[in-house]
Amino acid sequence: MVSDVLKDLQANLDKGIDALKKDLGKVRTGRANVAILDGLRVDYYGTPTPLNQVSSVSAPDPRLITIKPWEKSLIPEIEKVIRSSQLGLNPSSDGEIVRLPMPPLTEERRKDLVKMVKKMAEESKVGLRNARRDANEMLKEFLKDKDITEDEEKAGLKKVQEATDAAVVRVDELVAKKEKEITEI
Repeated sequence: MVSDVLKDLQANLDKGIDALKKDLGKVRTGRANVAILDGLRVDYYGTPTPLNQVSSVSAPDPRLITIKPWEKSLIPEIEKVIRSSQLGLNPSSDGEIVRLPMPPLTEERRKDLVKMVKKMAEESKVGLRNARRDANEMLKEFLKDKDITEDEEKAGLKKVQEATDAAVVRVDELVAKKEKEITEI
């Protein structure tokens, strides 16, 4: 019973950390990163389609992202979607490829991005604490129903706390790494 609770907890903690990694990947740093385009969808024959499914997206150098659509007729649509996004990028094309030069970040913008990353981290930690609370409640319910002993409950609660602490440390490491990327010039 306790091991099942711990497995569920670990799965929930891993999901939370993976979600944070995905969100952090979308935050723009001074370098070109194709992950910032993951949320963009273009109108492809009436269907909103992810950009990476209608084109080849790459970062040939640290200050440039190139987008080569499978169909040239998509170029104006791709440019429109990028301009209307909150990325602050200005696309240009030559009829074959859409180029996204990455302007250097200002100091003020870097500070805003660091604040945003810290907010994401705090939201992620709240999710981790909610998973811990749910696991603890399950253990207490099992004790109340006499499915486990008090000793098993105490050991389970301790393991739940250790797993949560380890997940919080991973979140802090991810955020510190992202902050370093953002503040790097």
